[in-house]
Amino acid sequence: MPSSVLPYASPLLSLPRAVPAEGLDAGVAAHYGDLFREQRALAAGEGMVDLSHREVVTVAGPDRLSWLHLLLTQHVADLPPGHATEALILSPKGHIEHVLYLVDDGETTWAHTEPGAAGALLAYLESMKFFYRVEIADRTAEFAVVHLPAGSIAEVPAGTVVRETAHGRDVFLPRGELAAFADGHAPPAGMLAYEALRVEAHRPRLGRETDHRTIPHELGWLDTAVHLDKGCYRGQETVARVHNLGRPPRRLTFLHLDGSEVRLPEPGDPVRLAAEGPEGRQLGFVTTSARHHELGPIALALLKRNVPVDAELLAGETPAAQEVVVEP
Repeated sequence: MPSSVLPYASPLLSLPRAVPAEGLDAGVAAHYGDLFREQRALAAGEGMVDLSHREVVTVAGPDRLSWLHLLLTQHVADLPPGHATEALILSPKGHIEHVLYLVDDGETTWAHTEPGAAGALLAYLESMKFFYRVEIADRTAEFAVVHLPAGSIAEVPAGTVVRETAHGRDVFLPRGELAAFADGHAPPAGMLAYEALRVEAHRPRLGRETDHRTIPHELGWLDTAVHLDKGCYRGQETVARVHNLGRPPRRLTFLHLDGSEVRLPEPGDPVRLAAEGPEGRQLGFVTTSARHHELGPIALALLKRNVPVDAELLAGETPAAQEVVVEP
């Protein structure tokens, strides 16, 4: 299982041609020998992605939804069983600390989150229990997350918790069944293919598109993870103030990169105006870059709000054209 002490290694890394991922996705496969084939399979609704390095948290008890409603940015007080949503936990100043991908099965709320995040998440949740009838648990040792792409007709074992969205199904699979499930749902796709489709869909990710001062407005999370008509959560004052003023300091943008460049820009590489060259003022930074099977090299970047949306840019040293994700 994922652990802050021992490096995690998925059993699927023993599959033929599996190449381990690094960094945030260490422990699962970056690819299985053919990045573009894996992307095309996912886009066609075939195969699966091993997300078993992600961590699983559950909240049970009769007060779970009303209690979570007080803590999260999302409206979950009346979350119907089987309805997927996502939510944030913010700092007192409104900066993003945690992202939870949620579903409730009628008795328990299930969430998966980033590798290494469960410890701090559970510590915060435990500190907020007070008199509420809730039971919080780290279930990462018991359950692994597996992703089935949108359009997949693959079956999952009866009784398995599934979180279904427009982007596919996240399956909370008993960890001991991971290898057998993968064998029956081939071909596997690695994180490089999964991430390329995430970038194409303009979907932000904690630890990729965020830093210590990111607020939800900058990444478009107001549309999917924040309910603007509810209060009573930490950081809500910042959310309301910035929304009413309409002036977040930065904005997420999608970049079409020059395909003649061999090297992809790295996360953290500066973004500048192409007209000013590689020594010009830094206007932002690359958050994620990828090679897409149809679009070629692409990236997400976080830019200052006032960068013109039609400005030609340099991502590192690579020429880039913008596609607006968050309006300035």
